[in-house]
Amino acid sequence: MPRPDSLTIRVLLTALVAFGPLSTDLYLPSLPTLVTVFGTDIATVQLTLSVFLVGFAVSQLVYGPVSDRFGRRPALLGGIVIYLAASVACALTNDIGGLIVARFFQALGACCGPVVARAVVRDVFGRDRAATVLAYMAMAMTLAPAVGPVLGGVITELFGWRGNFVLLAGFAVVILAATWAWMGETNAHRDEDALRPDRLVANYLMLLRDRTFIGHMLVVAFAYSGIFAFISGSAFVLIGRLHLTPAQYGASFGVVVLGYAVGSFLAGRLSHRLGGPKMIRLGTAVSLVGGLLGVGLAIADRTQLAAVVAPVFVFMVGAGLTLPNAMAGAVGPYPMMAGLASSLVGFAQMSIAALIGILVGHLPSGTPLPMMGAIGLVALGAVVAHRALVTPRP
Repeated sequence: MPRPDSLTIRVLLTALVAFGPLSTDLYLPSLPTLVTVFGTDIATVQLTLSVFLVGFAVSQLVYGPVSDRFGRRPALLGGIVIYLAASVACALTNDIGGLIVARFFQALGACCGPVVARAVVRDVFGRDRAATVLAYMAMAMTLAPAVGPVLGGVITELFGWRGNFVLLAGFAVVILAATWAWMGETNAHRDEDALRPDRLVANYLMLLRDRTFIGHMLVVAFAYSGIFAFISGSAFVLIGRLHLTPAQYGASFGVVVLGYAVGSFLAGRLSHRLGGPKMIRLGTAVSLVGGLLGVGLAIADRTQLAAVVAPVFVFMVGAGLTLPNAMAGAVGPYPMMAGLASSLVGFAQMSIAALIGILVGHLPSGTPLPMMGAIGLVALGAVVAHRALVTPRP
């Protein structure tokens, strides 16, 4: 097997983390099509996104302790098998209710990737190097949301919406084989009591009493919620309101994701030099500028493509600066329960994002304002959370 810190393992970890964004972004161009195919409404179709996040959030609380108890490798293999079976079910379903249920189980499998991969990074690289490694992984991972909608738009036009889930099933087969062949066990501190209910409760309570942990957790959750607000609402704004084709939508989505790649690259270059707190302050400030700009343009009823894409691009640059440093700040201090800490952060991240997605889906979708308003709100929340809970008091 390759060394745990080898380039091969880093690429595999990046692919595992990509399970989440690829599972949401690939089929985004087909969302308006699903409204017609299943004879339903926008809010119901958007449940296929929000329910995915609910499943992702709930299962995060399981994978972390399981990987702390039994090891990272078994947790990964089991999760990928669940994901593969659910992806096949998504491709075969004939009604929107079945798709929503299958997406929930797809999320239960997909969540093994980011939870366990972050714990592996903490196992292998330690607290000090984790932020840099996570930043470069995040930069590489932007290939998933950048390529996903473009590829999904082409697949939807050529093969229909089911083709996207067939491709996800194929991706799962490849990652399952690579994990089986290459991923060794990295958890050198297995906790025999990690799954005891009283121990779980005690560990969770210990984390939730740490104001710095809560601050970093909320920064991660708010930053990701802004990303998900765009994921949830962009197809209906760009395709429904601006009449882009699925392929054009995918290209526009890729431009936005480029902002996240730029931020992640800068985080990888600067985090070690400037430190996590400064990087988070910078990143949340940049995201707030983008969010407020988007809200202002939406209120002014500027619905041109640039008025939507440019502010979200700025927000994404800030998110790329923020997320790896905030994640490392939350998980880094807890080497003996890195999986548990990663799980709790992921649970908050996905739960808050799911609520934001449901909110965007139920607000009037005739203008970009609901989507942009949500992005501006969570950007402000990230700034407040970091200043109130993480920044040292004088």
